[in-house]
Formats: sequence, C-alpha cells, structure tokens
Amino acid sequence: MKFTKIPTNTFKELALNAGVILSEFNPAAPSTAPDDSKILGATNGGSNFSAVPSIIDNGDGIDNCPRNTKELAQCDGWTVKLSTTFVTMNNNLGKKLIAAADIDGTDTTKITPRVDLKDTDFGDIWYVGDYSDKNGATKGGFIAIKIINALSTGGFTLQSANKGKTQFSAEFTGFTSIEDQETVPFELYISAGAAETGG
Repeated sequence: MKFTKIPTNTFKELALNAGVILSEFNPAAPSTAPDDSKILGATNGGSNFSAVPSIIDNGDGIDNCPRNTKELAQCDGWTVKLSTTFVTMNNNLGKKLIAAADIDGTDTTKITPRVDLKDTDFGDIWYVGDYSDKNGATKGGFIAIKIINALSTGGFTLQSANKGKTQFSAEFTGFTSIEDQETVPFELYISAGAAETGG
C-alpha cells in the first residue's frame, strides 16, 4: 500500500508523557531536572496549550476582492492559553490561581484576593515535556513552551471527590506588554536531545 506508512523518523519525533508546569526553565541549559520549587504542582490529565492568531481581512467589503486574500491579511494579535488541572495546592499556587491576591505577611496560611491587578501578578510560566527517542536524565530531548506574562484567567475552582483527590482547574493566558507590543506572548523550543554517554 503506497500511502499506508509512517515516516521512518517517527519515533525520533514523538512528544511523550504529561510534562510539567514550571515557573522557570532555561532551554539553553536543560541538563538537570527542575527542582521541586520550580514545579507549580502535580497535575492530572495532562495540559492543553493553544496559540491562535487573530487575522483581519482588510479586503472585506471591497468590491471584487476575493475573501481571504493573503496580501490583505493582517495579524492583529494572538490568544495564548495554557490549561491544566492541579491535584496539589500550596500558598504560591493558590495565589497564582486567584491571579490578583496577596499572601498575608503575618499569617502565611491566608491568601487575600483583591480587585486591582498589579504588574507583579503577571509572570512567565513554562510547559516542558519529554521529546524524541533520546530522553535520558541529562541530555534528553524536550518540547518547551514559554507563556509570557501569564495570568490566571480561569479563576480559582475546586472540585472535591468522595474518596478521591480534590482537583483545581487552571487556565493561564499570555499577555502582550504595552512596553513591548511586537512580542507575541509565547515561545516554542524543540530539542531532539542526544544519547547519554558512559554507564
């Protein structure tokens, strides 16, 4: 069968497992696994990322102009979202999911929501997952997505379960900065990794 086949490099280009959501990641130096302080929390059901451009058809309404003429198309922005479900919770994650909130300096168990957003409420987060057939502990391949100026826009939700784990649904949106209006609020990194040496 002529077209019933897969590329011979398929197993070198598979993204694997659920990945992790991190507060920091350096794609230029990924040789060590992230420490626990950089992992936002344990998740359930994987993660979903989408980056959708908003395209304006400037030919719309012009007589005799075909719809979606590429020379008249304009991208006026992107909608960038990352969603997941956390099954663990701590003060820092709770504050991040509420979006506009403060941890009480005298009572570290209290997180107080507020109405106004501050610049410090926005912060980069990362999705990082294993990639390729080279996925060893130090030189393993990865797919990483940086969500720039991320803010929780899905609210703080809690779903408990009888004899089960409580789940916290999360949705983060990447925002453009007025100080850097040309930067799309995400970056994609793909590294095939390399074979481990020794041992």
